[in-house]
Amino acid sequence: MLNTLKNRFEQGCKTNNYPKEKPAVFERYRGKPEINKDASLEIIEMCANACPQDAIDKDLKKIDMGRCLFCGTCERVSNGKFVTFTGDFEISTSQRADLLTDGDLPALAEHSKQHFKKLFGRSLQLRQVSAAGCNSCEADLNVLATPFFDLARFGINFVASPRHSDAIVVTGPVSRNMKTALLQTYEATPDPKAVIAVGSCTISGGPFLGSPEITEGLDTILPVDLFIPGCPPHPLTNLHALLSFFK
Repeated sequence: MLNTLKNRFEQGCKTNNYPKEKPAVFERYRGKPEINKDASLEIIEMCANACPQDAIDKDLKKIDMGRCLFCGTCERVSNGKFVTFTGDFEISTSQRADLLTDGDLPALAEHSKQHFKKLFGRSLQLRQVSAAGCNSCEADLNVLATPFFDLARFGINFVASPRHSDAIVVTGPVSRNMKTALLQTYEATPDPKAVIAVGSCTISGGPFLGSPEITEGLDTILPVDLFIPGCPPHPLTNLHALLSFFK
């Protein structure tokens, strides 16, 4: 017992202070994009043609974060003259259309549904559904349970049964073989409930966009309340989205 207490004292508190303090992310992290609308048409077209996801709208001079894999190709080919990815991880939205952006995003807390805050502000139980995901988004959701993030300190937990949950968190491109299971999970979740789309695959199909084996966007089959973009979204992106939307 004394050794345990000694180790705890030496290690100190491992939990970060977010949202009171915004932790720094590693230098190579690509977060919210910034668009230079003064870039030449030639550079914009070059970026649009190079994008593997057709995520760049060259007419509107915007990038669709719901399609974007944050691979950085557009930033590299333009040398940052059109698109620059920042270290800002607070990039989630309550509307799919807001993910098509030039760098400006509406404040998520102001656009969340207030009755969700009233209902789930002190306790939020989540059921995660991996609908043919590659396990990247799933892994970065699981890490929220570690001491550094400590999701449970906010009253948010992942549960085993949809019948015990307030919301379902969907990852993966929703394959044809997983669609029925997902819909059954949604039906088993008691009302009122929320649906959270995590990752580019879930939001738009990701790299599988155009395949007949997947659903191109969770919002085409279920009413999505919260969109968390990324490939995969940073754990802090997930944490920010949950706290801003429900707390």
